[in-house]
Amino acid sequence: MRKGGRKSMGFYLNSAAPGALYKSETENPYFVDKSQLLEELIPFVQQGNKHICITRPRRFGKTVMANMIGAFFGKGSDTQDIFDTLQISASPLYEDNLNQHNLIYIDFSKMPAECSSYTAYISRIEKRLKMDLLKDFPDAECSMEDALWDILDSIFDVYHGQKFLFVMDEWDYIFHRDFVLDEDRKRYLQFLSNLLKDHAYVSMSYMTGILPISKYSSGSELNMFMEFKMTSMAMFGEYFGFTDEEVDVLYEKYLHLCKDPQVSREGLREWYDGYFTASGRRLYNPRSVVMALRFNQLSNYWTSSGPYDEIFYYIRNDIEHIRDDLALMISGEGIDARVEEFAASAMELRTKNQIYSAMVVYGLLTYTQGKVFIPNRELMFKYEELLRSEKSLGYVYRLASISDQMLKATLSGDTDRMAEILQLAHNTETPILSYNNETELAAVVNLVYLSARDRYRVEREDKAGKGFVDFIFYPENPADTGLILELKAGHSPEEAIRQIREKQYALRFKGKPGEKERYTGQILGVGISYDKDTKERHCKIEQL
Repeated sequence: MRKGGRKSMGFYLNSAAPGALYKSETENPYFVDKSQLLEELIPFVQQGNKHICITRPRRFGKTVMANMIGAFFGKGSDTQDIFDTLQISASPLYEDNLNQHNLIYIDFSKMPAECSSYTAYISRIEKRLKMDLLKDFPDAECSMEDALWDILDSIFDVYHGQKFLFVMDEWDYIFHRDFVLDEDRKRYLQFLSNLLKDHAYVSMSYMTGILPISKYSSGSELNMFMEFKMTSMAMFGEYFGFTDEEVDVLYEKYLHLCKDPQVSREGLREWYDGYFTASGRRLYNPRSVVMALRFNQLSNYWTSSGPYDEIFYYIRNDIEHIRDDLALMISGEGIDARVEEFAASAMELRTKNQIYSAMVVYGLLTYTQGKVFIPNRELMFKYEELLRSEKSLGYVYRLASISDQMLKATLSGDTDRMAEILQLAHNTETPILSYNNETELAAVVNLVYLSARDRYRVEREDKAGKGFVDFIFYPENPADTGLILELKAGHSPEEAIRQIREKQYALRFKGKPGEKERYTGQILGVGISYDKDTKERHCKIEQL
């Protein structure tokens, strides 16, 4: 055994759980080594009395990273066999820190049986941690009646400066429980402050969750924490979520392991990419990527835990304004937002900025360059469900509801019915969509073709032939009909069809030279125009 040895294992103190859980993670065939995070944390541990809070959306690897930190630093188990194979082992500080620290690991999402009060919740944590400490440090001469921080202070004094490294997962979990009152929130913040703030026994506290501390703390209780949020702090950004390069490696492993691969590399990008670090680097949802490769299927993994009403919860307070933005976001457009204000906002979500900021924090939207977007196809399905189900969205709901008819009319060549539906889109209310440009026309087209996404992979401004096409509808069944849509404001549908032919947009269905042709069905060119003067819409369809 290396110097320092192991202390006896407790429930919170030097628990073997982080090591066991992280070991299990590393044995996953689609494991990604992010142990370099440890090298960045070691200086904080060495300095002492440092406090870090990293917040990310659900399923972005927060718990995996917390377990890794606990498994590496903590004395609870010998994890050299794990970390010797990882990147951290090359660090000159590796041996001096591996399993050399007394670790207090608290997963705040663990609840007492039939818990119905904050007191029962926090008392369980205090009682179990006191028992651990008194067992391992009997010379401190403390009792269960002493305050937790007083016991730790005594240990520091009696045991010649003994320090503790705190790892706390799901720090904000308690705020989402129905039984937690405003007064309880204040008590909880004070508990964390009493435990961590200005104590010599703290070498480092590492805390993670979804919501930033300042969302709940308006005072000075936890102002010692350095907060690293996804949208505003670049440091640590690449350790939560998968980068393009990491997904490339995983995909090559998948092709080697899977006997009948059904997942394409482009499919992973389309379904699970679309998030950004504060420095602008693109990220994939890690859980969804791993699930897709493990089960050999592109599907809704991240969003499967909740229906569309999760989104509706946030937008319900400002539907009148947000529904117009939804129409644009469904078409791939970004909406101006100031998400940094979320941290300092009140609990209520009243304004668009507050609402969008909360949705970014939860991963329901992504944020980059001052705009919010729907990040990928996985989330797009959730928004589509909302648009087709929630009547309070007004014209957006009504247009989405008739999208089945629009697709049917297009496939059957019924241009009169198509124009009729587009006329309805214009007359249905007075939305922001004034058709002043092709972007707004594209937003309407997205709504009236919403149901097509059940059968097609819809891409906008896709590089095709000699230019960029407005919409390409790739059929999920290669034998079905493919669609190429070109929109023209102030020009005829014939001009749109001519552009489709001249720029050879249909080549996009042919695949790369030498490859087997994937799409075998017919391809239709669809021209849609809007005359600003006459307010008329015209459609034309030709087989390409």
